[in-house]
Amino acid sequence: MDEVNHSVVSEFVFVGLSNSWEIQLLLFLSSSVFYAASLMGNLLIVLTVIFDPRLKSPMYFLLANLSIIDVMFCSSTTPRMIYDIFRKQKTISFGGCIVQIFLVHAIGGTEMVLLIAMAFDRYVAICKPLHYLTIMSPRMCIIFLVTSWIIGLIHSVAQLVFVVDLPFCGPNELDSFFCDLPGFIKVACIDTYTLGFMITANSGFISIAAFFILIISYIFILVTVQKKSSGSISKALSTLSAHVTVVILFFGPLIFFYIWPFPISPLDKFLALFDAVITPFLNPVIYTFRNKDMKVAMRKLCAQLVNYSEIS
Repeated sequence: MDEVNHSVVSEFVFVGLSNSWEIQLLLFLSSSVFYAASLMGNLLIVLTVIFDPRLKSPMYFLLANLSIIDVMFCSSTTPRMIYDIFRKQKTISFGGCIVQIFLVHAIGGTEMVLLIAMAFDRYVAICKPLHYLTIMSPRMCIIFLVTSWIIGLIHSVAQLVFVVDLPFCGPNELDSFFCDLPGFIKVACIDTYTLGFMITANSGFISIAAFFILIISYIFILVTVQKKSSGSISKALSTLSAHVTVVILFFGPLIFFYIWPFPISPLDKFLALFDAVITPFLNPVIYTFRNKDMKVAMRKLCAQLVNYSEIS
């Protein structure tokens, strides 16, 4: 019994996404392109907000921080996944696995809260425009940002506390391309049914709660706008459409991944890949496509960078 109570597994092996060479090549090329595009798109948004004096409103401050979080989120899993695609032994150390779990849940939890903060920002901007700068002051924006990170870190640590000391004494194969809690606890040497339920309650129900808070807030904004002026409803819809799209893309895979009672390995892997690689790429595309000021500012910044490189 003493031997069972101590972990003897020093590393885990990922099953990966596919054993087909053709699919592996497709995944390598597409993931590399999407990851590079995610980095460039999100970093371009951050630089544009920093250097363009016209983009100093709270909305752009929150958007820039969302882009930073997206860069961190996709970088916590995607580079490792791309590196592992053609490897026969896709291994990760026990400590590396714990770190990856911590990062994924800390950054994901932070993004949930930040999306709620962005919804509140849109509520104030649309429903209380005369008080917008007073309510969404620089101090309030910093409070939102710090609160997002604190809640994200608490969410991640609260889960790791229950799993970091689990005994692993044999199976070490994870049916995924990165370390996450559901697969991690499955290979433990004890019955983890109760622990699995706690993880579902922590991640799944929190995801659902945050998703419904966001959707209800958007409905409340539209109802408020319609009561004030029916002609403004189309403008409000145009403003909120980008936010709603990002929320659905972010929360949809998460809710299915943690709440769906019948795990389907290929579908789970696809949703995890979509959330890790494609969603961080789509976020900057959606926000810039729907925002005229951002598009103009990004073109201006790109032109300045091109001119600077030519002079150099």
